[in-house]
Amino acid sequence: MMNRRDFLRTTAAGLGTLAAGAGAWAQGSGADGRKPNIVFILSDDIGWGEIGCYGSDKVLTPTIDRIAREGVKFNSAYCGTSVCAPSRCALMTGLHMGHASVRANREIQPEGQMPMPADTVTVAHLLKRAGYKTACIGKWGLGKPDSVSTPDKMGFDHFFGYNCQRHAHGYYPNYLWRNGQHVELDGKTYSHDLMAAEALTWVRDNAASPFFLYLALTIPHARYEVPDLGPYADKDWPEVNKKMAAMITRMDRDIGRLLDLLAELKLADDTLVIFAGDNGAATSGKMLEFFNSNGPWRGIKRSMYEGGLRVPAVARWPGKIKPATTSDVPWAFWDFLPTAVEMAGAKLPDGMKIDGLSMVSTWCGGPPPKRDYLYWELYEGKFQQAIRLGDWKGVRTGPGKPLEVYDLKSDGEEAKNLAAEKPDVAAMLEAKMKEAHADDPNFPTTLGGGKGGVKKAKGPKAAAPAKKG
Repeated sequence: MMNRRDFLRTTAAGLGTLAAGAGAWAQGSGADGRKPNIVFILSDDIGWGEIGCYGSDKVLTPTIDRIAREGVKFNSAYCGTSVCAPSRCALMTGLHMGHASVRANREIQPEGQMPMPADTVTVAHLLKRAGYKTACIGKWGLGKPDSVSTPDKMGFDHFFGYNCQRHAHGYYPNYLWRNGQHVELDGKTYSHDLMAAEALTWVRDNAASPFFLYLALTIPHARYEVPDLGPYADKDWPEVNKKMAAMITRMDRDIGRLLDLLAELKLADDTLVIFAGDNGAATSGKMLEFFNSNGPWRGIKRSMYEGGLRVPAVARWPGKIKPATTSDVPWAFWDFLPTAVEMAGAKLPDGMKIDGLSMVSTWCGGPPPKRDYLYWELYEGKFQQAIRLGDWKGVRTGPGKPLEVYDLKSDGEEAKNLAAEKPDVAAMLEAKMKEAHADDPNFPTTLGGGKGGVKKAKGPKAAAPAKKG
């Protein structure tokens, strides 16, 4: 079986096609011919059923609904995998979990997560080389503060927020990070408000250049903390439900402020804005039922079923993406890197291998790219896998477990396992899963221990058992 290092040494198929078509989108996007700006807004643990345009009748999200109304609502958008750190690794690197360097929430004490290797090439690196100003504001979660994988070493000119995803579980921290330095706080300031304000300041300060803003917001990840309950204060709801709804609506308000700033700066037409959840809903029990957090899908965060992997996502790019459209074309986080590269008129380094495909043409009304499959792995508690090939979905819930087979076209809820009825499909999916997985010694597939899959991580410091992220 191919290992990860061998995979990364192979020559990437199709790079010439990506590079050849890149300039068409980058040239003349704006009135002054500048390259388009790219804003990717990531929401932490938001569920499908917690957004108005996806059917919520409880949570107010007028700005996210507006993005869908003025752009496209994706019905088949998928995260990198169903937990925080590896999902973000896929977004940054263009690699799915069979090839990614971070495949679990591998924790490092006292602060940080397993870093990506020093030679990792991220979407921020590529856009920076193409002349973009780059910023990561929010939650990083891909390396401890003094590691080789801090945002400034991974292509970002500017960083403000939480380096560690455990630290990000609280909304009233004693400090945040700005470009490698502690920003001391009093423990009484709501961190989301600081990060939202930082994003507005950074965009205003960098409006003269094409820019890439990765706004990785922490809302609505638990704990559920918010300065006020807003429009939910008088609701006859459990207090925790009011808090979570107020958090989401507060985030939505600040996304609206960002859109207003783009309009004020006359950059709205030159900017692709994407909003997405980082994995499936994290609520459970009565709260899950109350909000219908996972929508019509089976499973939640830490699941390989659709409820863990399929995420709400909307995008707006005036003049390029047709307003009020919906798209059923599947795409996943590892498609973002080639999409951004094509938009920027950039090129991948010679020999750089990625799993993603550019979605620019598709999102702008063209045909979907020719894709073989989408593939996921999960190392939380035990090794799990999932694959989507057309409308066929394969799920393996543990090492040695039989592959489950579902037809998503007729059974989006994944209620009827067709493995026994469709042995040929099961065999095909098995073969593709074997093809998609490259071994990595940091992530043995035979272990089913604590969260994170293995007990120790290579790197500056051994990892403690992973906590929720």
